[in-house]
Amino acid sequence: MSEQLSATNKDKLVSDLKVVIADTEELLRATTHVAGEKVSEVRERLSVRLRDAKERLVDLEHALIDKTKAAARATDDFVHEEPWKAVGVAAALGLALGVLIGRR
Repeated sequence: MSEQLSATNKDKLVSDLKVVIADTEELLRATTHVAGEKVSEVRERLSVRLRDAKERLVDLEHALIDKTKAAARATDDFVHEEPWKAVGVAAALGLALGVLIGRR
């Protein structure tokens, strides 16, 4: 359960980082006509940090995909090795959900 929550948090983080990167790129485009030494310096630093953030985002996405694939493989292996346990777990979850939904 905590791994699923962690994966959800990572998905949200990736989504948020994409928004920040897009906003930063838009800001850089909007300030291209602004002159001045200080502005140029800030734009250069921002460009470098943006490039680094994009690289980290790609790495994070790859790690998230790898973990998701590993979880799917582990689940598939479990179902193939222990089919009756998998059926029992699915039935128990279905029963629990049915009881919860039925009480409303």
